[in-house]
Amino acid sequence: MNLNGKDQEPQSAHADDAIRVILADSQAIYRVGMRKVFAIEDDIRVVAQAESLPNLHAALQRFPTDVVVLEGQLLAGTVDAVPELVRRAPDAKLIVQVTETSERNTVELYRRGVRGVVPRAISPDLLIKCIRKIAAGETWIDNQSVSWVIEAYRAQAHSLTSPRTQPKLSPKELSIISCISRGMRNKEIAFQVGTTEQVIKNYLRKIYDKLGVSDRLELALYCMHHQLLKQYPPEALGPTRNSEKQ
Repeated sequence: MNLNGKDQEPQSAHADDAIRVILADSQAIYRVGMRKVFAIEDDIRVVAQAESLPNLHAALQRFPTDVVVLEGQLLAGTVDAVPELVRRAPDAKLIVQVTETSERNTVELYRRGVRGVVPRAISPDLLIKCIRKIAAGETWIDNQSVSWVIEAYRAQAHSLTSPRTQPKLSPKELSIISCISRGMRNKEIAFQVGTTEQVIKNYLRKIYDKLGVSDRLELALYCMHHQLLKQYPPEALGPTRNSEKQ
């Protein structure tokens, strides 16, 4: 069923063995179309539908799920959306449908935990095949995406091992990096340095660009490899609420 309790999904005789799917799409016409495609497959059952990320979070909490077919547009502007979905439902495998493919977006999706990236215009037969493969534990990735992912990891390895001029970092940026290296979340960092979560997010984007990293994990690895924080005295890390009280 969907989240407002309507449209009870029909169950086949083999429902217990079926692949349980959630359709997450902002456009009802796509949800209806995909549901009709899956309805004739004995081994695929749509257990819920969602039109937004909050609805998807609620659906994942209510329904045991094997695969989520997710509209890529729902992820727009939400940097941590995929890791959050993975955290909430580690057993649910994500397939993202995109209108246009790009190297950076594709690599980021796979890096963050997506199992398959497919075009919005994928044929029904191919989408069904994709769902079955991913439900069985495989990753769905085409030749072009394989090349992009390999090149991205080669570039990352090269950047970690090749010496280069250390970019100039402000005391505030260093303070945020120090918090990240200790595993703190944005909310905790905001309190520590005396600002808002949105400001922290803005700083993180600048830090990522300066250091050539893509996420918190790569930032932590960069700090470890280059011993970044050891190069600066404690006073260079900027004031925090704790230090201001001392």
